[in-house]
Amino acid sequence: MTGTSFAIGIVGKPSAGKTSFTNAACFTDFKVGSYPFTTIDPNFGVAYVRHECVCKEFGVKDDPQNSICIDGIRHIPVKIIDVAGLVPDAWQGRGLGNKFLNDLSTADVLIHVVDISGSLDEEGRPVSPGSHDPIEDVLFLEREINQWMLDIVKRDWRKITGRMRAEHAKFEVLLAEKFAGLAINKTHILKALRLANLNSDVADKWSDEELEKFIDALRRVSKQIIIAANKIDMHTSEENLKRLKERFPDLTIIPTCSLCEYILKDFDKKGIISYIPGDNDFKILKPEKLSEKELGALEKIRTNILQKYGSTGVQKILETAVFDVLDMITVYPVNDPTSLTDSKGRVLPDVYLVKNGTTTREFAGLIHTDLAKSFLYAIDVRTKMRLGEKHVLKDRDVIKIVSTKGT
Repeated sequence: MTGTSFAIGIVGKPSAGKTSFTNAACFTDFKVGSYPFTTIDPNFGVAYVRHECVCKEFGVKDDPQNSICIDGIRHIPVKIIDVAGLVPDAWQGRGLGNKFLNDLSTADVLIHVVDISGSLDEEGRPVSPGSHDPIEDVLFLEREINQWMLDIVKRDWRKITGRMRAEHAKFEVLLAEKFAGLAINKTHILKALRLANLNSDVADKWSDEELEKFIDALRRVSKQIIIAANKIDMHTSEENLKRLKERFPDLTIIPTCSLCEYILKDFDKKGIISYIPGDNDFKILKPEKLSEKELGALEKIRTNILQKYGSTGVQKILETAVFDVLDMITVYPVNDPTSLTDSKGRVLPDVYLVKNGTTTREFAGLIHTDLAKSFLYAIDVRTKMRLGEKHVLKDRDVIKIVSTKGT
């Protein structure tokens, strides 16, 4: 059990650094190469996002089971999907396009790894740094996903609009059925209709342009994209980063050095330095274990990356995806409201990442479907008050679920 029910997709063109980002985020060793389609099958990993734990507030020593607590900060696991590289016209099956798009279908948010140095052409082949415009990478990824979603809808568009007329079925219900495997729901569809300012009652009379407008809005609300401006350590990167932010003021763009993050985690694992992912500095514990070249490289990371940008960017992107884009909050279920323990006596064992707006009964269902069915009420550990089934949970709530089964 990870305490999460969502996934983060890592996307981008071949060789942009997707797998390097995944390895840095998850501290894994998936195959990396400087040639297109090193990744063919998706890599699945587990990364961690940080959030203030409730242990210090309650003055207890916790015993985490589905997460890690370091100095009062919970490190909560999240699912990562690193998929094959995307090339132009992937939606038509070019390259590994169909495979790529199918692999990312269940992702709730996308981290687009862009080679901000401009040293890869649109196919992912090496070129001179600065000779390719990263702006084109952002535009083409949005275009490919839009075309992929549009193609899925067009296959059954007449059937969908025909059922609307014949069965008086709601547009959002029928389309949610069509997109059931893509982590797209009725809420996304209704938001997209409002964003595109379109009336679904006359969807059968929409022009091609209106349908495309709707799909673009649906992609923006259901597959939101964060830009990881990777390889920020290259000499051409800073100017490209500035241009990218000017061109896309509404996008979240975070400077990133995946390689630097991986190096820091590797030295930390070996006990040579002390580094907590996301921090803006590290401490060298065993300088005698480092060569002059390694010491120099670490100092460059500290000066040119950590001090300049505040971090390597990897952890910041993950936490932005989870807490800002997906709007997740943390909730701690316990069995004993007094001792804050589960049935085995473990203190604050689990923390769940749930969507802001989740109710107590919905939360019970995330723990176990039977718990939602037998739900009676919840107890707020802080206030000792009973919470009804429609009570909306808040970030860092600690609650006990009471059911007919005595849970």
